[in-house]
Amino acid sequence: MSRRALRRLRGEQRGQEGPGLGELGLDPGPERAREGGPPPAPGKGPRGPSRAGVSNRFELIPAEESEDEPAAGEERPDTRLSEQYMAGGSQEGSKDRSKEGAVPEETDGDGHREGQEAEQQDRAVTAPWGPGELAMNNKPRKKKKKRKTKKNSAGETVEDNDLEDIDSLLERIEDPRLAPQSQGGITTDSRPLLYVEHRNLNPENELKRYFGARAVLGDQRPRQRQRQYVRSMWLTAPKNTWPRYSKTGITMQLLDTRRGVQHFTFEHHREYQQVQFKFLDAVESMDPNNIVLLLQMNPYHVDSLLQLSDVCRMQEDQEMARDLIERALYSLECAFHPVFSLTSGTCRLDYRRPENRAFFLALFKHLMFLEKRGCPRTALEFCKLILSLDPENDPLCVLLLIDFLSLRAREYTFLTRLFQEWESHRNLSQLPNFAFSVPLAYFFLSQQEERPELERSQARERAARLIQLALIMFPSVLMPLLDQCSVQPDTRVASHPFFGLNAQISQSPALNQLTSLYVGRTHALWKDPAVMAWLEPHVHEVLRMVEAQDALVQEAEHKRKIRYQSAPRNIYRHIILSEMKEATAALPLEVTSQPVMGFDPLPPLDSIVSYTRPERTSHPSNESTLSLFFRSLLPNFNLQGDIRHDGDDEAGAAQDLNQGVNRLMAAMRDMLANIQFQEPPRDDNPEGDGDWD
Repeated sequence: MSRRALRRLRGEQRGQEGPGLGELGLDPGPERAREGGPPPAPGKGPRGPSRAGVSNRFELIPAEESEDEPAAGEERPDTRLSEQYMAGGSQEGSKDRSKEGAVPEETDGDGHREGQEAEQQDRAVTAPWGPGELAMNNKPRKKKKKRKTKKNSAGETVEDNDLEDIDSLLERIEDPRLAPQSQGGITTDSRPLLYVEHRNLNPENELKRYFGARAVLGDQRPRQRQRQYVRSMWLTAPKNTWPRYSKTGITMQLLDTRRGVQHFTFEHHREYQQVQFKFLDAVESMDPNNIVLLLQMNPYHVDSLLQLSDVCRMQEDQEMARDLIERALYSLECAFHPVFSLTSGTCRLDYRRPENRAFFLALFKHLMFLEKRGCPRTALEFCKLILSLDPENDPLCVLLLIDFLSLRAREYTFLTRLFQEWESHRNLSQLPNFAFSVPLAYFFLSQQEERPELERSQARERAARLIQLALIMFPSVLMPLLDQCSVQPDTRVASHPFFGLNAQISQSPALNQLTSLYVGRTHALWKDPAVMAWLEPHVHEVLRMVEAQDALVQEAEHKRKIRYQSAPRNIYRHIILSEMKEATAALPLEVTSQPVMGFDPLPPLDSIVSYTRPERTSHPSNESTLSLFFRSLLPNFNLQGDIRHDGDDEAGAAQDLNQGVNRLMAAMRDMLANIQFQEPPRDDNPEGDGDWD
């Protein structure tokens, strides 16, 4: 039991028990000399060595006896108490002082003031702090309660109150009701258009907003403490089931910086190139088991992870397919350059380089999994990231997808801002998806009651004008869209040739691919009865303009005939990766006739190749049956070697024959060395009844 508890049981007050000054090791000073106090005992007291310069006996009480005393490293406040106040203090005042730590005001007595001045002079000589601090400590102030401290990742001390303030601030930032213009508004944002937020790259943050942290995390927190070898990443969260990461041979280099834009590229070291060659051999064998064997030896080979993910997805193993894509992203993020930034929007990667394509494809496939998982906000952030890597060329044509994700995530502000800033130099209105999605976004803005009436009326007017232009420019979208929404149009619209079957037949195949892609992807957003009620009067207004032979109708028809003759290669690549049945069926024959690999679909025609795969010469007409047999067992085996162009040289032919025999013998040795004989299964019952016949 502590001394304070004993004093409470005895009914004594702090400062009234009157311990001897020799026991405390105090210097009586001039005050004690005038009052006639006994001199201090020489030597050490029972509590340890004497402490010179201590004028307050309460500073000697240990920390465990008083919860209100400051820590050893903290500055002690001025706690000078007069002897008169200590002798005549009441029990209630003592309790208040122990709880609040308040310092009483100085009395008006002359003797008491003289004692304080003498004590102050004594402390000025013996105190370890300077006179400046002493002057500040003369002012009465309250003691601060000792607060628990924590250490953050940087090693700095953070108090509990500060942590609570930070948590409340983050909650206010993440709250869509408190963050202005976060859910879509007409006013513009000061941040860059393709600005990416780190917290929006984590799908768990979005799921927490939907279902709560308890439902999302569950019992994952104790497991995360066991992971000590993984690195914290932004693109994906490493899992305990993954193999231990080691350097794969991929690095990122900074090529140059032009006009504030940094151009990077991935590079493959020699070891990774050898693994890449083995991967290409495994792909040509058309056996997924060879890719599995390669991944067992190289668990973070990116192209193998991408290709095997497609195989798992075709086999309806979505969880394994998604896990392989996340592992590929983890491997690529570990190779990032220290200057490479995901959020700045000023870092570029050239898709023409084969080393960079895996990062684009991994991001796109991860995006598609997030959208199917029900995380459109996170998928939109990844879409912005892909677009920021090469906004001029857009190799995966994510502009055909970004409007759908913006509507799904209810980020109407971003979609309208993208349309306003890029329409002048990218002609976004000539894409069917932007022509229909932007007025739909304005319509949703006009339905938000928390907005001022002026903004709502402006959004309503813009939505009406843009949807009429979209119906005039792309009339073939309306009937398939109504058909997907299970809406039967009225007789006037169904029988009119402008929206009828003739509009779909007369359009070019390239435009048919774009309209089919948009209808198949976004038709669910148009099923809202309020949206259909808003669309109907504008359809009739367009029919009135068509019957009146408006100039806009003639101009739109002329544009459709001139444009959309053939789709660029990035649109075909986007359709293949999206796997929309409506758009895939409309692909031209020159695209469907060639083999499409999941790790590199439709590579650019102007690729920048840094290293090439060693060619394997094959001459089946000159090979013998034995050579073909060994080639079927060993794809890299070549009996005849490189055929010389100077076939008349008999000495060279004899040398080629000797080399072929040597290759054959080496191949046979390798084959025999790899043969493993398995023991026959042993019977659990050694004393069997039956005999071998």
